[in-house]
Amino acid sequence: MPIKTAYSTKSAINEITEDIKSQFSGAVPKLLVYFASPRHDVKALSAAMSGLYPDAKIIGCTTAGEIVSGKMLKGSVVAMALGSDIISDAAIEIVEKISSENQVAKAFDAFSAYYGEPIRTMDSQKYVGLILVDGLRGAEENLMDTIGNLTDVIFIGGSAGDDVKFKATYIFAGGKTYTDAAVVALLKPAIKFDFIKSQSFRTTGKKLTATKVIESKRMAVEFNDKPAAVAYAEALAITSDKVSEKFMTNPVGLMVGGDPYVRSPQQLQDSSIIFYCNIKNGMELEILQSGDIVKDTAKSLEEKKKSLKKISGIINFNCILRTLELDAKGQSDEYGKLFSDIPTVGFSTYGEEYIGHINQTATMLLFY
Repeated sequence: MPIKTAYSTKSAINEITEDIKSQFSGAVPKLLVYFASPRHDVKALSAAMSGLYPDAKIIGCTTAGEIVSGKMLKGSVVAMALGSDIISDAAIEIVEKISSENQVAKAFDAFSAYYGEPIRTMDSQKYVGLILVDGLRGAEENLMDTIGNLTDVIFIGGSAGDDVKFKATYIFAGGKTYTDAAVVALLKPAIKFDFIKSQSFRTTGKKLTATKVIESKRMAVEFNDKPAAVAYAEALAITSDKVSEKFMTNPVGLMVGGDPYVRSPQQLQDSSIIFYCNIKNGMELEILQSGDIVKDTAKSLEEKKKSLKKISGIINFNCILRTLELDAKGQSDEYGKLFSDIPTVGFSTYGEEYIGHINQTATMLLFY
């Protein structure tokens, strides 16, 4: 069974599920992944989606916008069905109380028991992980750091959204709905897989070293031994009243081999800067300059198409800040069309997971 995608813009839950199932005609999914606008009755939707294919593993979350082959949508439900010829096996675990506890090890013990081998020694070329996280708990770094300490298997994913209301985000698994939680899925694909991490930024070469931070608040108090906002303004040669205006176009990046792992400023608090992502004491960062998201994503896709020859499907976790920028520039349709010829599903996230937790990035899982 080839990878199939479907979407529905209907309002009633029964109409949504009927619409999606009709588009999946003949499909027998081993794994069903779906992303849904929070404007729907999330508990009813989760139960109904689980009822579509009782024998499938089914996971999803709420969004700040949806992506499906060739389109960027709002207010919809998008889904991807992957059969046993794509995913030979899948194990799903829920990690609860993520804002106060770290139960990743317990979930991973369950993975080890399910597959009959320690997750610590699993072959990262044979297994891959998906992670969907409540996007309002600030727990992503803790989760991803723990995952990295427990396994070499790469986990990729995104933080659930709620249409930029920042009130409540939801995770779906097995017909249930969760908050203050993450769903982790350990997949054993039957075909090869790869990743894209695409961000549309170039370094300015201007460096900021974090000399005082409050990690629990994702707050940089000082850069270069100066108030964070002052050091940021000096580096960009702007006045202090213009600092917040530069946050979207000039985030900072942790550079790894010349590749930026983006940390996006969220807001000023006096002379401190609160980020969407943790800044650690002593971390050396470079101020970035935004580019063309469509052009840069197209380049990343073309490079993968050439190297992999064929892409059978993509799960795309695309930062809400990228979506807002695309909307502002009138490029949303153009971005969606980049995925017209590949079965694709995804959503606008409140943060992206790939090795660690990052911002203003698209992290994608590719099957080929």
